Amino acid sequence: MSERSTTANPLKRAIRQHVVDMFNARERGEAPVVRSGDAMFAPTSVAWRVHGDVTAMMAGGIASLLMQMLHPRVLAGVWDHSNFRADMHGRLRRTARFIATTTYADRVEAEALIARVRSVHDRVHGRLPDSTPYAANDPALLAWVHVTEVRSFLAAWIRYGEPWMSRADQDRYIAEMAAIGGALGAQPLPRTVREADRLIATMRPALSVDARTREVADMILRPPVSDRFAAIPGRLAGEAGVDLLPRWARDLHGLSSSPMRASLVRAGTLGVAGTLRWAFR
Repeated sequence: MSERSTTANPLKRAIRQHVVDMFNARERGEAPVVRSGDAMFAPTSVAWRVHGDVTAMMAGGIASLLMQMLHPRVLAGVWDHSNFRADMHGRLRRTARFIATTTYADRVEAEALIARVRSVHDRVHGRLPDSTPYAANDPALLAWVHVTEVRSFLAAWIRYGEPWMSRADQDRYIAEMAAIGGALGAQPLPRTVREADRLIATMRPALSVDARTREVADMILRPPVSDRFAAIPGRLAGEAGVDLLPRWARDLHGLSSSPMRASLVRAGTLGVAGTLRWAFR
C-alpha cells in the first residue's frame, strides 16, 4: 500500500465522521438514515440523485430558509412556536433528517415522520402583530415552504452537481417531490419547473421583510463559531445560499454580492463539494 493511500484513508474517515456527527444527534440516539429498497422514491429517481449531495443540500437548504422567511405568516410560525433562535443547528439538522428520511428510508418510517410533522403543524397557529391569523397547516403556506425548498435544492444541484441536467429531469424532480408536499397538505402543488416558478411569482406580493426577518437571516448566515454546522463549510455555505437566491429575493433581504465575490463563492463551494464527494466515495 502506498504512503498516499495510507494517509488518505484516515482523512476520509475523519471527514465522513464529522459530517455524520453534524447531521445526527448522537445524544438523542440518531444514526444515519439507511437507504431502503422500499422507500417512497426508487433508487432510480431524480430525488435520490439530488438529495445525495451534502454540499448542494446545505447551500440549497439555506437558500430555501431565506426564501421561506420572507413570508410573514411562515416567519411568525417559526418565531412564535420554535426554539430556532436558541438552536439553529437543531432545526437545520431536523430539516435535513426529514429530507433524508422521506427520500431514502423505508416507506413506513417516512410516512410515520410525515404524520408526526403534520401533528406538530396542527398545534402551530396564532396572529401576526397586525392581528392577521396564521396556521402552519394552511395549504397555501405549506405550498410556499414546499416550492421554495424544492426549487432551491434543484438550483443548488444544477450549480454544484449536475449543470448539464436536462429539463425533463428537472421537471421529473419537481413532480416527484409533489408526493411529499401533498402528504404534508400543501396546495397547490407544482409538477414542473415552470409551474414552480409561476407559483413563486404569484406569492411575491405577500412577501416582506421586518426586524424579525433580518434577525433570523443574520442567524442563518452568521452562525456561532462553536456551532458544528458552521465547521464545514461555515459561512461559505451561507454565501452559496445567498448566491442561489433570485435577484428580487436578495434585494428584499438587502443582500448583495459582486460578480467577483460570487465567482469566488462558487469556486470555493465547488472545492468543498469535491472534497466531500471524495471522502464519501
